[in-house]
Amino acid sequence: MSPLLLLAVGVVGGVGALARFLVDGWVAEHGPGEFPVGTFVVNVSGAFLLGVLVGVALRGDALVVAAIGLLGSYTTFSTWVLESHRLAEDGLVRVALLNLALSMAVGLGAVALGRALGELL
Repeated sequence: MSPLLLLAVGVVGGVGALARFLVDGWVAEHGPGEFPVGTFVVNVSGAFLLGVLVGVALRGDALVVAAIGLLGSYTTFSTWVLESHRLAEDGLVRVALLNLALSMAVGLGAVALGRALGELL
């Protein structure tokens, strides 16, 4: 791995982390109830964008920077699981299970839709 690639992943990763912070915060502030809608929107939109990257056949260093740097720092598996765990701990087991199932199902659909769209571009 070249130093330039490492730097690019780090810089773009910072952009992705800031975007996640802003999108999650805005959506969570305007979202209803206990469902972690901010994390849901971030992860589904990230899955869609990753599908687009794969669909347009982005390869090599450009894929590493965009997929790992930008989208890897934008999406958040650990927060999704922690939020689900906390919901269950708080007695909101149905909401926790809904978060797990809906995020997985919609995320898979989003990546498939993004890939199909990317293949058309």
